[in-house]
Amino acid sequence: MKNNLAEVFKVLGNETRLEMLSWLKDPMEHFDKPTAHLSKNISEKGGVCVGDIQEKAKLSQSTTSHYLSMLQRIGLLESERHGKWTYYRRNEERIEEVMDLIKREV
Repeated sequence: MKNNLAEVFKVLGNETRLEMLSWLKDPMEHFDKPTAHLSKNISEKGGVCVGDIQEKAKLSQSTTSHYLSMLQRIGLLESERHGKWTYYRRNEERIEEVMDLIKREV
């Protein structure tokens, strides 16, 4: 695993970052604007626009981007850029790896 557990726990040790992961688990439930979602015609993987995540989190654009990049750096999120918009989605495979590591190591 390229990141150690201490780094993962550090990133997850923030309630807002945990909420972001939770919202992205079921984006249709948490982001009700159709424009928030990456069209399935564009990408089969989907994703939520960073601006809509920022709006829901009630944070500045820079803080929201920083939080999302932290989650992406440890592999829990993936991003996809379309034009000037960036869309984020969970990396379920990596989340499973982290959960397995916690089960084994902690």
